[in-house]
Amino acid sequence: METSGPLDARQWGEGPPSDADVDLYRRLSSDITAGVAVVSARLRNRDYAATVSGFLSVSYDPPTMLVSLYAESRIGEAVEEAGSWALSVLSGKHQGAATWLASPGTPLHGLLAQVPFRRGPATGSAIIDGCLAYFELRTVSVHAAATHLLVVGEVVAMGSAADPSEVPDPLVHFGSEFRRLAP
Repeated sequence: METSGPLDARQWGEGPPSDADVDLYRRLSSDITAGVAVVSARLRNRDYAATVSGFLSVSYDPPTMLVSLYAESRIGEAVEEAGSWALSVLSGKHQGAATWLASPGTPLHGLLAQVPFRRGPATGSAIIDGCLAYFELRTVSVHAAATHLLVVGEVVAMGSAADPSEVPDPLVHFGSEFRRLAP
């Protein structure tokens, strides 16, 4: 049933959105609940990693995923240059690691020193210990989109590092915060 009455909407015509439009977009888009993961890549014997909430499954056949990375970030540059990467889907117990790897200005040397991980068998990228699921990927395309890179990768290995006896407790991002689904 269609209802009547005005929607609280902002529109703009020609040209870029104003600062107020960008702020409104940030506020409204922060109310989109998303899973939280860590993207990692190994480039020239150095680990790169960052927390992301912009990722999705693209196809089952062949298994393909996409991640959105800030184009000027170290992780964006590393993933693009390395050609392979890993995505570790985090549980609630990883909230500290997610916050650490989402913080601006994290050190390049020793970035993962306080985050337990193992090397992925196919790419050598870091897989976060205890993650709900992990995917190792080979980049098949990179698309520039505004300030970000949309990196599409074909899955070359996958699994779970979670303890089967633990209750699934995915970490999500909502309202500009990390939150747990389990009480």
